[in-house]
Amino acid sequence: MSLTDTLEGPVQTFNNLLAKLGSPLLLFFRCWVAWVFLKSGLLKIGDWETTLLLFEYEYAVPLLPFELAAYLATFTELVFPIFLIAGVGTRFFAIALSLVNIMAVVSYYATLAKGAGLIYHNLWGTMLLVNIIFGGGFFSIDRWIKSRFPNY
Repeated sequence: MSLTDTLEGPVQTFNNLLAKLGSPLLLFFRCWVAWVFLKSGLLKIGDWETTLLLFEYEYAVPLLPFELAAYLATFTELVFPIFLIAGVGTRFFAIALSLVNIMAVVSYYATLAKGAGLIYHNLWGTMLLVNIIFGGGFFSIDRWIKSRFPNY
């Protein structure tokens, strides 16, 4: 018996274990990132006047009036994470939240670069990227829809 034959069983078992951990990991990533965005949106609506002041003077959102940027950011941070947690349109909402994450870094880079803020945005971006690539996994409504309607 060769070394390859001896290792084939344990390697296959290990691969199967890792495959089973994929969907829980995707769910964990979706919930983590969604919670971050939800908290941010709740903070914004908790003190709307401060939010508007921050968007006007602190966050340099390019191309948009500060009021529109504040409303769009708040709406996105409160609504899109709900779809992400449920796994409905996982890839679409992960892409949308990735764009919000990128916009936050672009518009607030000077302050984020001073502290550890960029590290967190990189972490969230990576978690969203994993969901963009692999979808919602087994624990998602996307999966349920695909199992019910295989042609769609």
